[in-house]
This record gives sequence, structure tokens and C-alpha cells, in this order.
Amino acid sequence: MNKDVLSEAATIARGLAIDAVAACKSGHLGLPLGAAEVGAVLFGDSLSMNPRNPDWINRDRFVLSAGHGSMFLYAWLHLSGFDVSLDDIKNFRVLHSKTPGHPEFGETPGVESTTGPLGQGVGNSVGMAVAAKMTAEKFNTADHTIIDHHIVCLAGDGCLQEGITAEASAFAGHFGLDNLILIFDSNDVTLDAAAEETQSEDTAKRYEAYGWDVVTIDGYDMDGIQNALANAKSNDNGKPKLIIARTLIGKGIKQVAGTAAAHGESGMKFAAESRAALGLPEENFYVSENVKSYFAERKQNLAQKYNDWLDTYHAWKSANPELAGLLESAQNDEPVDVDALFAAIPEADSEQSVATRVAGGNVINALAKKLPLLLTGSADLFGSTKNYINGVGDFTRDNPSGRNIRFGIREHAMGAIVNGIAYHGIFTASGATFTIFADYMRPALRLAALSKLHNFQIFTHDSVAVGQDGPTHQPVEVVSALRLIPGMDVIRPADPEETAGAFVAALERQDGPTSLVLSRQGVPTLNNLSVEDRRKGVLKGGYIARKEIGDLAMIILSNGSELQHALDAAEELGVGTRVVSMPCFERFDRQSDEYRETILPSSCRKRVAIEAGVNHVWFKYVGLDGKVVGIDRFGLSAEGGLVLRELGITKESVIAAAQSL
Repeated sequence: MNKDVLSEAATIARGLAIDAVAACKSGHLGLPLGAAEVGAVLFGDSLSMNPRNPDWINRDRFVLSAGHGSMFLYAWLHLSGFDVSLDDIKNFRVLHSKTPGHPEFGETPGVESTTGPLGQGVGNSVGMAVAAKMTAEKFNTADHTIIDHHIVCLAGDGCLQEGITAEASAFAGHFGLDNLILIFDSNDVTLDAAAEETQSEDTAKRYEAYGWDVVTIDGYDMDGIQNALANAKSNDNGKPKLIIARTLIGKGIKQVAGTAAAHGESGMKFAAESRAALGLPEENFYVSENVKSYFAERKQNLAQKYNDWLDTYHAWKSANPELAGLLESAQNDEPVDVDALFAAIPEADSEQSVATRVAGGNVINALAKKLPLLLTGSADLFGSTKNYINGVGDFTRDNPSGRNIRFGIREHAMGAIVNGIAYHGIFTASGATFTIFADYMRPALRLAALSKLHNFQIFTHDSVAVGQDGPTHQPVEVVSALRLIPGMDVIRPADPEETAGAFVAALERQDGPTSLVLSRQGVPTLNNLSVEDRRKGVLKGGYIARKEIGDLAMIILSNGSELQHALDAAEELGVGTRVVSMPCFERFDRQSDEYRETILPSSCRKRVAIEAGVNHVWFKYVGLDGKVVGIDRFGLSAEGGLVLRELGITKESVIAAAQSL
């Protein structure tokens, strides 16, 4: 490590941050200026990566959980030789640039996860560390080690105050994720005020209690930073590592440094004076030849290390062709064979009334035999969510090959950890909890959709049929709220075969997440339709569950456990009544105009929808002339069937609504 050059690089990174924020008159300077030396050691010495191949499977992952400090990351990606040009830096926060206000996965080479909501990056990093442990256990052999990277996360006071970080950190300590390094940019300032106004905890003791190794360093002592990172990487002691780096927020702009004003762009009016005090020339966006040469040489050295790894990888591949095929198919996001997945799922007993959560458990177990990289977990509810995979063990510190993850009562962390596993890129992961607790996970679900991650969540106990637990556990609005997340597929199947279709749909879709919404109570099997019609109908999002015999006069739409009432009502409403199963609005909306017209012909305006939830989202299908049988109130504490009848979720309500048209 050349401390002189890296010290110069830290100054230049500060200058780039000042210039970028000044150019757009917007942004956060506190962290990029305060933690510049930490960045210099990370990107100039410690991180194992290859800017020429930013998706290299064995790279160290760096996550900026404090995503508001995005110019920290962009500056170091540029200096390191990633495909982030000086023009990209100049276009910070400009429309359609590679350098948006917060880091966004898929938009910028070197950005490992979408961060911004504080603490999400910590949870993502924990998920990446889980995935790295699993990947090493699955693919390393006695003769060849192809996976041995680390996950490094930089967070601030705001991240550590968020509850998700406590959940994720406790999880990491319990499961012994010693490949995880969390750097705490500790500057005693939050956005509004000094941190002492809102916190008085001893962070080091808190993390020691979680089971972490903790060290406190001077954030400007490069030898100390380097030693802390090297020790963290070399110490496989079953403990994740916390490095508390003591820094000065906004270092370099003396008028605001060390104060809450340094957090944003308040120091911009002192930009010219500060640049001069830092020893930077008048030229904006300046990078010295000395620093360029250093990072160009480091880029060459990293490429050579990558080539050395490739030699090991090719030897491993030659010795382990089946493992190599599995790993490469995962990396390449090869499309799933839908027919093969359906063939792997046994047909359900058509005579039984089965809860879709129970059917889901049968389905995921069948699919797990076919898909060795399929994982699942639950927030202390495997016994209720029914998604435990038999025969593959639990993920533990002593058994990283286990494919069931016990998240504990940590729904928010579960969402972020499942996202982190998806960001890592090898395993397909899912989590599970009751539908009512989806709101505990909503920020993570939203980011999964924003980042187009391939994962899925399983939400059971999906309606007021939960019964005697009462209104606190009856999710009348939650399913519709999930449907409002752009890019999120929400699938609510009506019977065991639709449930098979729902899981296959979640695996088939690779450009975004899926939420599977399953019933607690038993539902009848739709024996009037073939198994294939029901399974593949889900892939379309909507399909005809009962075709009219005569001229089409009425359409009834439904999904989930209420589809039975739609079908029963249609039997009494006459030969011109069609029933449409709509398990997934989002998939249906992606179908062609021609297909959607065949299912919901615009000529038929008499339409009724029934679902045990709020009404609003259904009007896009029933139109202004139609009616919705739903529940626009909180539920009741009583036996589930009685609650449904009391709130009008019945065949009779559908008939009355239809006859009123």
C-alpha cells in the first residue's frame, strides 16, 4: 500500500464529491468527505475485485448501506477503473445517468445492491454473506477453492439506528457469518442534529453482545484501516466483524465539518475555498496523473489475480463438470423448463379440501428435489407457513449447506436477507410469514421489485378466514397493498393445482420478485377443469374457470379461496355466466390485448368480482358498471367461516350483486 498516493487519492475523491454535488446543487457530502481514507484503503488496497469483469463470482462485494453518500462509491468506482467515467461523475443526479442520487443495482457497474432506505444495505450484506457461505460449501472441493470472498458494508449512524440493522446483525452473529465485515462510519452526527440527541448506546458492546468481533480505529490512520481489514479477512473465527471508524463528517469543509449541516449540501457555498484548502487545483473534477497511474497498475494486478483464479476455476471445472454446469447455469440465469417443473409436482388428491399453504408445502418439496439451488426460510413460522423443505437440513454455522433458513421473528431482516441472496446471484431464495406481517417487510419488498430481483416470498393466512385471532391478524388490505408495488407479481391461487402454477410462475419469472399469497383454511379442488388448465392458467395470470354455455351475459371474477363462491353462484345465475379465475393481476396485464379480450371481452359490461379484501383494485376489471363483493373494513374475532359469512363473503352476496346489475 502506497500511503502517500492513497492519501492524495482521498483528497481527490473529496474534490470529486464537492464538484459533483456543486454541479447539480444537490446531494450529500458528509460521508464522501468524512470517510475518504476508508475508501482509499478499501479500493486502493483491500478489496479483491476485477473492474474489467465486475460480475466475477469470487469478487469481494462492497455495499454502501448509507446510500445517501453515493458520491463516495461513484468516486472510488471511477478511480478504480470501473466503467464509471469522469463524465458520469459530472452527470451526478442527472436524468438517465449512471450516477443516480442513491446507488441502484443494474444501473452502475460495481453497485452491488440498491440502497437508500437506511439499514437495507446491512441486511443485504448479511444475505450476501449467507449466500457466499452456501456457495463455498456447495462448490468448493478438497482440491480446489473457487469461492472465498468477503462481504464488506459501510454504514453510518442512521443505518445502525434503524431496527432492520438490529435484526440483521443479531442474525449474522448467531449464524457466525465471519465472512462479513461491517464498517461503521462513526462521526456522532445524524441529519438533524448531533447523534447524542437521539442515542446514548455503546455500539461496540451492543455488537459484542450479538456475537461480533469489534475493533475501533482512527478513520484517518491508513495503517490502522489496512490492519483492521486484513485481520477481519484472515480471522475465520465464527464471528462477523465490526470496524468502528471514528471520522469527522464533512472533513475538508471547515465551516460545516463535524456538524449536522455537513450531511447535505450546505457546505457548497464554501466549495472553492475548501478545494483550495485541500490543495486541489482550480480545475474541477481533477484527478492527478499520479493517482491515475496507481489505480491503473492496481487494475492490472487485480486482473492478474483474476487470471490466476481462472486457472484454478478451469482445473476445478475439468474435475467437476456437473458442479460446473450447475454453477454456470445459475450465473447465466438460464430459463427454467416449465414443463419439467410441472412434471416434478404430483397431482393433488381431487377429493380433498386442502389449504393452499399445505399444498404449497407439497409443491416446494417436490420442486426442491429438482432444483438444488432453491432455498427457503421462515420468520419462526415453518409449522404454520408449511414451506419447510424436508431432507435438506437447516442452514447453521456448522451446516452452511442447509437449505432451510430459520430467520427468527425478524420479518424485515428476512426480506433484506432474501434480497441479498438474490443480489449474490447463485441461489433462488424465499422467505415466509403471515400475510399480515408483509408490512413489516414492505421496504425490502419494494426494493426487490425496484432492483428486479429473482426471489419470492410466501405469505399465508391470507384473509379474515384466519378467524379467532381477530382483526389484528386479518389482512383485509395487505394483498391489495402488495399489488400496488410496481414490478411485484402477487399470486393468490384458488386450489392445489393453481398453487403448483403459482410456485412455477415465481421460479419462471427472473426479472422481478413474486409474492405468493396462500390460505390457512382448506379450499375445494376445482375438478371441473383439467390439472394442466389450472396450472398453466396461473402463468397467464387469468383464465376462464367456467365457460358460459349460452350467449355471454355475465362475468364473475375471483381468486383464492373465494373462487369457489364465484363458481357456485354461476351455477344459479344461468347458462350465460362466465367465471374467470384471476390469481395474478400483474401477469394477466402483461398478456397480449388479444388474449385479455378473449378472457374479458369488452362487449360484456356486466361484471362482478369477489375477494375477501378491500374492493378498490378490482374496479380496473369490473369497470364503472360492475360491482365488487369485498371487505372495506377491519375484520372480526370469531370462527373463520362465521366471519366470512358475517362480512358477506358468500355465494349469496355474489348472486345478489349480479342480479342488481
